[in-house]
Amino acid sequence: MDQKKTFNFGAGPAKLPQTVLLQAQKELLNYSGTGISVLEMSHRSSDFNKILNKTESLLRELLKIPDNYKVMFLQGGGSGQFSAVALNLIGLKEDRCADYLVTGTWSAKAAKEAEKYGKVNIVHPKLDSYTKIPDPSSWTLNPSASYVYYCCNETVHGVEYNFTPETNGVVLVSDMSSNFLSRPVDVSKFGLIYAGAQKNVGCAGVTVVIVREDLLGHALNECPIVLDYKVQAENNSLYNTPPCFSIYIMGLVLDWIKNNGGSAAMEMLNKQKSSMIYDIISASNGFYVCPVQAACRSRMNIPFRVGRKEGDDALEKQFLDGAAKRGMISLKGHRSVGGIRASLYNAVTVEDTEALAAYMREFLKEHQ
Repeated sequence: MDQKKTFNFGAGPAKLPQTVLLQAQKELLNYSGTGISVLEMSHRSSDFNKILNKTESLLRELLKIPDNYKVMFLQGGGSGQFSAVALNLIGLKEDRCADYLVTGTWSAKAAKEAEKYGKVNIVHPKLDSYTKIPDPSSWTLNPSASYVYYCCNETVHGVEYNFTPETNGVVLVSDMSSNFLSRPVDVSKFGLIYAGAQKNVGCAGVTVVIVREDLLGHALNECPIVLDYKVQAENNSLYNTPPCFSIYIMGLVLDWIKNNGGSAAMEMLNKQKSSMIYDIISASNGFYVCPVQAACRSRMNIPFRVGRKEGDDALEKQFLDGAAKRGMISLKGHRSVGGIRASLYNAVTVEDTEALAAYMREFLKEHQ
């Protein structure tokens, strides 16, 4: 009997392209004629060096990363970078202060962590709920800030920036963990971009950091050496053993993105997929409710409630049970907000999304 198809709408770790999994399976025991697995390979070997260099050059090509930027493959996830960003950059100017835009769970955590190392200024009035991006006219940016920080896509609350903040010359830093390579990005506008791989570009274990060279070498004395960008950049991410297998998987995913038209093609598909779900929500007469303002609704993570604005627990449980019966997994909203959340990263196909859309229409008809 054929196994029923599983539709993975997980927020990360998330679905990987089928071809990537099959290639990893094929090469698992004997990578490229070496007679060993990547899992067993020395990170100092020439074979691993080829994997590392290939992954970096694919990333540089796909994002058109300028030559004066370093690319690093680090450990510690996005949360490790909450600390690393502040430890490396808050000392750029003598005031040791930084501006933060706080539009969801992840930027809030980053701002709280940065407070350990300097003064943090939240540049806009505190939000009652994470459902919008405050109008830039309401921001109070500090010209003597070492950097301005924002999270480009808030995975929990489904809030995404569709513009690049103007910082008037201050270094711009962005956490792009959940929309990395889901659309083109002008890297030259940023001092630093980082992203955990486990959403759009690979599996858990590796975090990409792209940093402009002139920002290296300003780490605070108390910065742990493994988080020091200058040390990691000078050692080509090999100061200590990197997450070798995760870097290898990332290389395969980047190859897949390239072969499927790059970030511009991903953007078109992601718009198509997310519109499909948002259109059903909008046309449901309030049966499905997305709390996020239309202008900043995420194409990656779509949170919604079922039955009414604050959600009907019984209906939401029924919705999730019905979805599970159809092989649709990981649709439960983040524990901090409840409800439903569909994550539509690069590897989630139009067909996967159509299956969810069809179920949403069916459920609506049944219960409205």
